Amino acid sequence: MTRIIAGAAGGSTLTSVEGNGTRPTSDRVKEALFSSLESYGVIHGAHVLDLYAGSGSLGVESASRGAASVDLVESADRAAAVAQRNADLVNRVLGWTAVRVHRTKVETYLERVAPELTWDLVLMDPPYSVREDGVLAVLAALRTRLSEGAVVVVERSARTPEPEWPAWLERFSDKKYGETRLWFLEPAVD
Repeated sequence: MTRIIAGAAGGSTLTSVEGNGTRPTSDRVKEALFSSLESYGVIHGAHVLDLYAGSGSLGVESASRGAASVDLVESADRAAAVAQRNADLVNRVLGWTAVRVHRTKVETYLERVAPELTWDLVLMDPPYSVREDGVLAVLAALRTRLSEGAVVVVERSARTPEPEWPAWLERFSDKKYGETRLWFLEPAVD
């Protein structure tokens, strides 16, 4: 059972995706992640993109904590339906539609979304089956989509070697929690 940890919808129980097709971020990792993000000052008022959203727990946590908008992108029908239920829960608590679910592949979404749309925070938790070149291709598609001062968080298995990040992104932090590793990236300063 996962829950929203803090904010307007704090304590609310989230619906989980049945089966082993998704890897939910544990509440312990989620709490540590959002503690870091709040210390960086990137959540309140942010436009958030949650790629490979699964149940949407990271995105809805962002909305609960004050993000201005959240786009959840998930291609698996079952997971997208669960993400929609969780988005509906948070939107109801907030009293407006902060969270939108896009049932499509990440690459397709990034190709089709309005070119002027940018995000302040991108959360990427791709399935283990997505190889490093797939992660880097998605990051390449985000290059012109990040606002000034944006933060990108990539979540992978702790056993996965650190990717060779593109030159336009800098890793400024990484954290390991049991079997999970988080890399925190930002656009490189010229």
